[in-house]
Amino acid sequence: DFTALGAEFAAAGAGGRGGVSPERPRGDHGTVCAKLFPRGAGNSPRTSPLAGRRTNREISAMKDAFRALTLAAAAAAVAGVATVAYAANPQVGGAPMYTNKNIVENAVNSKDHTTLVAAVKAAGLAGTLQGEGPFTVFAPTNEAFAALPAGTVDALLQPNMKKTLQTVLTCHVVSAKAMSPAIEGMIADDGGKHVVPTVGGCNLIAWEKDGIIMLEDENGNVASVTQPDVEQSNGVIHVIDTVLLPKS
Repeated sequence: DFTALGAEFAAAGAGGRGGVSPERPRGDHGTVCAKLFPRGAGNSPRTSPLAGRRTNREISAMKDAFRALTLAAAAAAVAGVATVAYAANPQVGGAPMYTNKNIVENAVNSKDHTTLVAAVKAAGLAGTLQGEGPFTVFAPTNEAFAALPAGTVDALLQPNMKKTLQTVLTCHVVSAKAMSPAIEGMIADDGGKHVVPTVGGCNLIAWEKDGIIMLEDENGNVASVTQPDVEQSNGVIHVIDTVLLPKS
């Protein structure tokens, strides 16, 4: 009967054929499993070590996505830096001033400096002011030229006055890039007034009044810097409200 067959199978198992030998009790399976499937962070005793692995296709896709994100972030950073750089440069005469353009290229776009641009061209100085530099230009506005005695500008623009016009204009140019903090520092170092030698041979006197840089020519005419630190690819422009003249 079934009871007798069960007893026979049990006796055969105890004899070692097909059964569990005394030297390897059933409890050893737990030890073997522990070695094959160690418990770890996030793993249960029944978790396969292959469960957390990704296929080569998944890894490749993740790398591509990371590379795309990195490139996008880098592009955004460059665009942000460029935006900040251009935003820091003020507009002049209603036109943007670009730091990658030279003094003449920017000045021609300012509606407040049409007279200055015409004078620079008439004097044959456009090529010079488009050169490597660096230059600092104290740029009088149209209103500054209009304040000169009647007929002065028209006379200076005549071909026979070219040399005089060159001297007047180059008395507004310094052969170095001098931002306003540097000028202020030189004023302070010199006890409140600093001599500024110009390309035209004129010496200007710089000082500060209520935080504004003032420039005095050799005739006692005084200009205020109304818009400082307009950076150019070959120097800097400081807008002024008075034309500075060589000693008469």
